[in-house]
Amino acid sequence: MAKKTVEISVEDKLRALYDLQIIDSRLDEIRNTRGELPIEVEDLEIEIEGLEKRAEKFQSEIKEQNDEINTKNEVINHAKTLIEKYKAQQDNVRNNKEFEALGKEIEFQDLEIQLAEKRIKEFGARISHKKETLDELNAKIEDLKQHLKFKKEELDSLVAETQKEEEYLLKKSEEFSKNIDERLLASYQRIRTNSLNGLAVVGLERGAPKGSFFTIPPQKQMEIAQRKKIIIDEHSGKILVDDDLVNEENEKMAEVIKF
Repeated sequence: MAKKTVEISVEDKLRALYDLQIIDSRLDEIRNTRGELPIEVEDLEIEIEGLEKRAEKFQSEIKEQNDEINTKNEVINHAKTLIEKYKAQQDNVRNNKEFEALGKEIEFQDLEIQLAEKRIKEFGARISHKKETLDELNAKIEDLKQHLKFKKEELDSLVAETQKEEEYLLKKSEEFSKNIDERLLASYQRIRTNSLNGLAVVGLERGAPKGSFFTIPPQKQMEIAQRKKIIIDEHSGKILVDDDLVNEENEKMAEVIKF
């Protein structure tokens, strides 16, 4: 035998939506107490990561320059060895032609030494400049890490104060969401996402939806109060409920979200 589908009235749907809104609004309040801290912490972490990558690049470049210096020192040592060898050979030459040929080799190796020494000076200057920049980077990274540590401690302290209540409300939000059909819940969540204050279901204040200046016509207000259909405000896009429902659910939910 097929299960009989339980038909939920529009009024029950509206009450369920408003109850969920109360829970979610309290969650918003808790998270808003943290202000910009979570964003500040994330921004600092991203900035530090970027600076550390730059520092690693400088360290790699300094190593490359030092490797170049070592290579040039090897060139100098090799050239000096050859000069000594050629000078020794000059003492045993048989004619001027051989002497001059060896002299040219010595001159060439002298030029190699001069060029290598010039390059070593250039590399040294680059290393000096890069080390100076690296020191500044490391100092900035250290300052930012200290600042991040302070901000994290501040955030952790705020989270610790409200963590149990937040966890309790998250469970309640999940629990109450199960009482709403998927399509309606999806609409509620979409409206909430697009709302600056996170409100998807609102009551009327002096004939206008809460937070709006556009007055609802009397006929439409009567329809809202009848709770026969779900009515969306054409200006704000929010789901509208009447004052009596708001007051009744606020009173009921005050005990539910009491922590």
